[in-house]
Amino acid sequence: MSRRFVTIWFRHLTTDRMIIRRPELKDTPFVLASPERGRMMVRAASTVAEANGIEPGMVVADARAVFPSLEVIDDEPELANNVLNELAEWCIRYTPIAAVDPPNGLIIEATGCAHLWGGEVRYLQDIIIKLENSGYDIRAAIADTIGAAWAICRYGQKTPIVETGCQADALLPLPPAALRLEQDVLQRLQKLGLQQIRNFIGMPRSVLRRRFGQRLLDRIDHAIGPSNETITPIQPIEPYQERLPCMEPIVTATGIKIALKRLLETLCKRLGAEGKGLRAANFKCYRMDGILEQIDIVTTGPSCHSQHLYKLFELKVSTIEPALGIELFLLEAPHVEDMPTIQEALWNSAGNYLNTGIMELLDRLAGRAGMGAINRYFPDEHYWPERSVKTATSLMEKPQTAWRTDRLRPVLLLPKPEIIDVVSAPLPDYPPMLLRYKGKLHHIKKADGPERIEQEWWIEQGLHRDYYCVENEHGERYWIFRSGHYDGNKPQWFVHGFFA
Repeated sequence: MSRRFVTIWFRHLTTDRMIIRRPELKDTPFVLASPERGRMMVRAASTVAEANGIEPGMVVADARAVFPSLEVIDDEPELANNVLNELAEWCIRYTPIAAVDPPNGLIIEATGCAHLWGGEVRYLQDIIIKLENSGYDIRAAIADTIGAAWAICRYGQKTPIVETGCQADALLPLPPAALRLEQDVLQRLQKLGLQQIRNFIGMPRSVLRRRFGQRLLDRIDHAIGPSNETITPIQPIEPYQERLPCMEPIVTATGIKIALKRLLETLCKRLGAEGKGLRAANFKCYRMDGILEQIDIVTTGPSCHSQHLYKLFELKVSTIEPALGIELFLLEAPHVEDMPTIQEALWNSAGNYLNTGIMELLDRLAGRAGMGAINRYFPDEHYWPERSVKTATSLMEKPQTAWRTDRLRPVLLLPKPEIIDVVSAPLPDYPPMLLRYKGKLHHIKKADGPERIEQEWWIEQGLHRDYYCVENEHGERYWIFRSGHYDGNKPQWFVHGFFA
């Protein structure tokens, strides 16, 4: 299949956008102007202003002499770029590859896309009609190369669709400027009387290179082929992406769910064939009014089980507002991992159902409460209690060391010890008799300790800790410690955890 490209030319890009912002300007002759070397210069002219002889590049004073009632509006330097970026993102509903072509154009790759609209004629018509209905004066063309599509879009007088392999014939009657040549090359061609591409296209390449430079040959190749011209998409292309355009806008939740199921089945089939599973997925809905609706999911482990993934998305489908209708559905998997053999067996009815149930339960809980609400912890090889626990990265990860069971540890460990006030016992290594925590006084009835835990000198310098398990008069048990030795001065005490 040969590649196909569409170029779109916005003949009055910035002034059209200004009219969209301010509809009262539609029938008013106006220009966008900015200062240059002490003079106000016309940067863009509206259709009505051009009809009255006003053109970009004129001095504003001269333009007002030609048309005294001309309205002058300050030009915004970044307006054109911002509008092009916005329109390129809008064009993603027609193709995954859309790029800007400054100062007033777009380039989109239509390879494998047009058949979804019933052919290239209807594909191009749909683009043109929707952009014109939005308020833009445009021309568009489609061809095998970017150069041919660009030339036909701006200089072609016949059909905007160049059949595959026919770009050379379509370019012959066009002026040299259609090849996107520099001004000095165009002037040399004009002096020699080469007014059309047909006048020099058949000349030996060595002659053209000697007279006009390699740039001319490159532009001919870009237009006729073979071409190595590339474009930079406005959005990076996800390697795992599925698209579903709609011939009629979808406005119901049932229609959205059907589209989601179909996309998930297609994507999961592809992932399964490659031995991969997704860890995150985005479901994007492009509405008729240009608004993007999006819902996301994450999983605790790689998954290519479409029914399970659909249940995760289903929790959020109700948040999608279709408004006037959705014309394109897009499913992306930005985070994909290799799926181990044991994981593939989880989705088999003969596999380990318990593990399957755990993974599905965790994913559903995460879908409701967020991934931050669910954590799995492993023991870590550190003496300091707050460093002796680490978070597991997935359900499939295995601990490197066993939990310590020879010493009693609290059910709840504070991430950072909190200072408490105590009344110490007469003997240095005895537990305190009273402690005050968060304004409440606790009388210690039972205690066990001390357990000394040394500082890890290879990480940082500091005092050791003497830990005690204490119980107050209400049966509440705390894990507290004294920092450093009891040397006669009042030492600092901390609470670090709580027992059930």
